[in-house]
Amino acid sequence: MSERLETLKKARERMIEDRDAHAKVLAAPFDRDKAERARNKFVEIQMLVDALDRAISGEEVISPKD
Repeated sequence: MSERLETLKKARERMIEDRDAHAKVLAAPFDRDKAERARNKFVEIQMLVDALDRAISGEEVISPKD
């Protein structure tokens, strides 16, 4: 696996962990202020995860498989 692909996958894992923390806030008993911030961050991070998924897919196309 190329170093670039490995870096992208590590970044994706990190963002998933961050996203999960915000999901826990959303799943907790409702607190309007916390829920609003968590929702915004969740959506922001999910867009980043989607972008990382596209980058990983693109890198896998141009990188030889190990």
